[in-house]
Amino acid sequence: MTTIPDSDPVPPRGADLKRPSVARVYDYYLGGTANWAIDREFGDRVLGRFPLLRDIAVSNRLFLNRAVRHLTKLGIRQFLDIGAGVPTAGNTHQVADELALHEGRQPDARVVYVDNEPIAVAHAEQLLNKEGDPMRHEVIEADLRKPDELWREALATDVLNPDEPIALLLIAVLHVAQPDENGTEIGPAAVARLRELLPSGSYLALSHITDDGVPDEVQDKLVDLKKMYDESSSSDVIWRSRPDVQALLGDFELVEPGWTWTPEWHPEETGPTAKHIDFATPAHAVIWAGVGRKP
Repeated sequence: MTTIPDSDPVPPRGADLKRPSVARVYDYYLGGTANWAIDREFGDRVLGRFPLLRDIAVSNRLFLNRAVRHLTKLGIRQFLDIGAGVPTAGNTHQVADELALHEGRQPDARVVYVDNEPIAVAHAEQLLNKEGDPMRHEVIEADLRKPDELWREALATDVLNPDEPIALLLIAVLHVAQPDENGTEIGPAAVARLRELLPSGSYLALSHITDDGVPDEVQDKLVDLKKMYDESSSSDVIWRSRPDVQALLGDFELVEPGWTWTPEWHPEETGPTAKHIDFATPAHAVIWAGVGRKP
């Protein structure tokens, strides 16, 4: 039986505290508070072997922020953030609304957050209850592996208009295995279906860990990291090659500057208060990132 320390809040119903959760451990790397002792213990073991992972996580988060800012400037006002994880500073709606205020206009971005982790959903609900706009912000518990059902539930919130472009965000989601009931990996097939469902003019922003093209010493760490996650966490992980990651955008038209390591994607969009991270080389960030537009 798992013992919850007195300092930890009571978990939401349905939360699995028998094993570390990928979403909650990621929250721990980012300095969040929606994690439990089992997540922190695992995270500390990982960071002991691969200290750079915390900066990698933050750099990935900054890619999300920059993508949202860039797409907002391109006129996108709807975001479907799948695998959004546990809310931390710099959420999609916060970034879009802050940019609107900076530009002297009323915030108007609409966001639906999606996750299949009960704790992530519960914390997102708490955050939105405090600072969200129920007409523009919503969170649902749904599964990427069931894209049609997820799409129906997202539209049922009445936050998104399927006749207008939508930015689909899949940030650090697809390197977490997405097996069907037979154990077959269906992540790419689910993404392909979501691309079909998106209206013309929509965007897909995606980031994914890869061991392709990274420095040798980092590649060795990624081998250890995968083993640790596969043996101990709630989900297996997949390090796809860069061509396999790029294929997830299908025939979407790449937004400049194309596929890059996370620090290299529109660095000018980094907010003035964001943490500055110095990698020895961009490839030390290990996360390949890109944004595409549906014709």
